[in-house]
Amino acid sequence: MHRGAALAPEFLGDSKADRGRSLCEMEKREGSSCGFKKETVNKLLQHYFKDDKTQVNDDALSLVAELLKVFVREAAARGARQAQAEDLTKVDVEHVEKVLPQLLLDF
Repeated sequence: MHRGAALAPEFLGDSKADRGRSLCEMEKREGSSCGFKKETVNKLLQHYFKDDKTQVNDDALSLVAELLKVFVREAAARGARQAQAEDLTKVDVEHVEKVLPQLLLDF
């Protein structure tokens, strides 16, 4: 989430399934797609490979893209909950930073 992002009521649903579905619907309304492009994920992975000849198959790209999507959504959700716990209506980078250590351990 960008600095000072307002909490969307759809994002703070009762269940994780409702929250994910609502977020995806919100993204579609804004004209973006749900998830990361495989080309973007491939470039990200290629950047960190030691051997330039290393290739990633399509299934692996899909899996990593899905993992990134889940990770980013969970970070946003935890940041939103942290902001709510502090009785704030906007999520700042600091809220995500506070939940990041546990998030990284969970993944």
